[in-house]
Amino acid sequence: MIELNFFDGNIRGWITNDLGITFDQRNALVVGFAMGFAVIPTIFSITEDAIFSVPKSLTQGSLALGATYWQTMTRVVLPTASPGIFSAVMIGMGRAVGETMIVLMATGNTPIMDFNIFEGMRTLAANLAVEVPESAVGSSHYRVLFLAAFVLFIFTFVVNTIAETVRQHLRKKYGSL
Repeated sequence: MIELNFFDGNIRGWITNDLGITFDQRNALVVGFAMGFAVIPTIFSITEDAIFSVPKSLTQGSLALGATYWQTMTRVVLPTASPGIFSAVMIGMGRAVGETMIVLMATGNTPIMDFNIFEGMRTLAANLAVEVPESAVGSSHYRVLFLAAFVLFIFTFVVNTIAETVRQHLRKKYGSL
């Protein structure tokens, strides 16, 4: 109904012709929504555990001293739970980086990538999943794929190391509450 009234029954043609945006049905925007649906439950679940693991004595003590519920949440509960919340976000982001099948199915397995979110793409993990089984052992292509796997490993290692350092800092800073 909306498509008929506002876009002459062809929203894809309207986006391409009137807005001048090249549009592919399987694109990075679709991957973003799919990754959100895949990652948000994990982040939410771990964050909820972190927030509810804050000792009740801290919350009750803050309220007993005259703080409002909002002040207690922002100045006691969230800082105390911040290492767990940060860990939840990092676990979710790690899952998003390593996710292969959502990217392969939602982007159309496009090996060429540009900065247009309406075009397809391929991540390093998806590229490895698709091309390693078909490359000849010992060939240049095979070695380049292993270099890509090494780059992905180093990137993941560096990000996890930084995340662990930040988490330890948060735990030390807010652990005394």
